[in-house]
Amino acid sequence: MAIDMEIKEAEVVGFEAPRKILIDWMVQGREERTVVSVVGMGGQGKTTLAKKVFDSKDIIGHFHFRVWITVSQSYDVEGLLRDMLLKIYKQIGDNPTQNFYQMDRGSLTAEVRKCLQKKRYVVVFDDVWNVHFWDDIEFAAIDSKNGSKIFITTRNMDVVVSCKKSSFIEMLELQPLTHEQSLELFNKKAFKFDYDGCCPTELIGTTNEIVKKCNGLPLAIVAIGGLLSTREKNVFEWQRFRENLNLELKTDSHLIGIKEILSLSYDDLPYYLKPCFLYFGVYPEDYEVKSKRVTRQWIAEGFVKEEKGMTLEEVAEGYLTELIHRSLVQVSSLRIDGKAKGCRVHDLIHDMILQKHEDFNFCKHISDDGQRSISEIVWRLSITTIDDALWECVDGSHVRSLFCFGNKEKSSSYFKGISKIRLLKVLDFEGFDFNNIPKNLGNFIHLKYLSIMMSISEVKVPKSIGMLHNLDTLVLRGPYYFELPKEIRKLRKLRHLIGTELSLIHLMYGIGEMKSLQTLRYVSLNIDGAAEVIKALGKLKLIRDLGLLNVPMEYGSIFSSSINEMLHLEKPRVNNITDYNYICLNLISPPTKLVWSYSIKDPLQSLKSLKHLLSLSLKLIKYEGLQLHFQDGGFQKLKELEVSDCIELREIIIDKGSMPSLKTLSLIGLFNLKNIPTGIQHLEKLGSLYISDVDDEIEKRSSAEDWNWIMEHVPLYEF
Repeated sequence: MAIDMEIKEAEVVGFEAPRKILIDWMVQGREERTVVSVVGMGGQGKTTLAKKVFDSKDIIGHFHFRVWITVSQSYDVEGLLRDMLLKIYKQIGDNPTQNFYQMDRGSLTAEVRKCLQKKRYVVVFDDVWNVHFWDDIEFAAIDSKNGSKIFITTRNMDVVVSCKKSSFIEMLELQPLTHEQSLELFNKKAFKFDYDGCCPTELIGTTNEIVKKCNGLPLAIVAIGGLLSTREKNVFEWQRFRENLNLELKTDSHLIGIKEILSLSYDDLPYYLKPCFLYFGVYPEDYEVKSKRVTRQWIAEGFVKEEKGMTLEEVAEGYLTELIHRSLVQVSSLRIDGKAKGCRVHDLIHDMILQKHEDFNFCKHISDDGQRSISEIVWRLSITTIDDALWECVDGSHVRSLFCFGNKEKSSSYFKGISKIRLLKVLDFEGFDFNNIPKNLGNFIHLKYLSIMMSISEVKVPKSIGMLHNLDTLVLRGPYYFELPKEIRKLRKLRHLIGTELSLIHLMYGIGEMKSLQTLRYVSLNIDGAAEVIKALGKLKLIRDLGLLNVPMEYGSIFSSSINEMLHLEKPRVNNITDYNYICLNLISPPTKLVWSYSIKDPLQSLKSLKHLLSLSLKLIKYEGLQLHFQDGGFQKLKELEVSDCIELREIIIDKGSMPSLKTLSLIGLFNLKNIPTGIQHLEKLGSLYISDVDDEIEKRSSAEDWNWIMEHVPLYEF
């Protein structure tokens, strides 16, 4: 029995709001010709939504001509133009001329323009892949300034962006269905002919788990729901299906189509993006990876090629942006500058990548309940097991990259098995907590990327680190600080040195020799010899991202002088500034991110002059004031504000005109705060409000007007 994977009109769920938006753009938009677009990953329902708009009474009554063209990945322009003309001729009751099929591109373009002239038209180009598509058809789409529209559906946002050079555009990015919408669509498909379209009580739990696997992707929901509509409706059958869902997706002829549709996006990737995309499979399913982490690993692997006038990091960021624009990678969190901070791939995309890993021997995966013995050549290993005996079963002589996940604590003995893997370029241990760093770490002389998570509070990095002459990125995570040896200054290729708290007590002068550093954070200056460290920092001419802790007041002029030498500095981050220490206010490149703590007096008068500040954290443990007043005109670019740990604070006032760009507000540990901040309604761009550890009575005392505003205008609110 064939399973219908199409989302029929009567089964559409979650499209009413985007449908209304699109119709408004089409009917009530500007007079100039405009490109209206729907962007989303394969299987998200772009064509279904476009069809609902195309066939709506509003569109039929508004346009003289409606033309629907399905665009293949390898289209030819003459074919598209002929298709357009044939459909136009049909609508006007005309026939093509005798030499129609001999007409060249120029003649076809002229004929299309002639037919569309003075007519209000809409032409839908469904499933466009080529970013140069607009160049091919733009001239044929004549602009008679009468409200005509070109409607494009695509998986690739860059297809739409390319239209900007000669047309107005409107772009709608389709979002995944919510869990409730997903259940509604699934039930319509799975129980279409029984149970009145409702899920029986005994299957609700299993149904929820199956639907969750689809992550809001209509194609998967419809296909799986359609398949289950043919199965027995009993708990045993459905639980067995859920447990074997990954296998079903690979082997069931009715579901293989899902993977095939998703694989089209992979096939369309340029050669340089394919390994970058496959890299998302080394991380576990539904794993949020920081964008900086994955792009630096791409660089270490050699996937990123140099481009004139750009750093490798900038090129890699461009690669990631392209994968996002192609709807293959999802942005899970944003940086304060609006770029991707965290990203992940859809579960079904992840499954498809794992299949590619097997096909191309890209990466092997080892888990507690999976394959443990590997005999063939392995280039990359992704591990979620803590078994020390693992290395007796694996030939690691060819392994170039090793990833460990699971948040499990390990002893340094785990390194013994790894020590025979001498060709490693990438070693990512952020998923395991170690209690010690082995002294022979320097044996991995080919390493370019090293990341370690520690479970102990004070760590002395071994001297052998100085032997890793090829190291490009070093990440040290842990609960407290890392004491760096003087030998680390030998790492002349190191560009990114990141730690929870880095002590340079042995490196007071040597840090200035590490000329390649672009990222250095977080360096604690709460040491003897801080002045020497501060002076040496001024020699790091390439530094772009600098994080400092505990800046001493008495070295303010030296500090300012050194920072002002860093002409490429983009992200100065200054944490734990004391009461007496306003030195950061006099920098040529003032900080964009600031943590201010231990202040007795009100810091706002001084801080509001930081015109480029994007993120501010006020940890006012010693603040004696009862009020914080954000006055009109202050903090014009601020996007994130956290006020925390202030026991005495009673009131927060926000004037109209203060913090107009604020998107996130967090109030934590303000036990005596009496009300929601007065004037919170002035924060028109506020998208997230988080309130924790405050007086339980705050909800009752705050005005109904303030609460109503929050409920209506703040999308994410947590109390």
